[in-house]
Amino acid sequence: MKKMALQLILSIGLLLMSAGISIAQCSLCTKTASQLGEKPALGLNQGILYLMLAPFAVIGIIAYRWWKNNQ
Repeated sequence: MKKMALQLILSIGLLLMSAGISIAQCSLCTKTASQLGEKPALGLNQGILYLMLAPFAVIGIIAYRWWKNNQ
């Protein structure tokens, strides 16, 4: 059980670290970011990833509690 929890934590950690590399912009945001320049575009991209993280964290917590209560 501890091994599975450790693997889950490591997997989530790897996903979060790779999220900074991914492109998280829609076509409209890409056009806006290209007009801003490189540094503001990176900030916009990081902001989009930050806003994406909250719903996934809430869903993950709810799923974990549901899984834990059903065992």
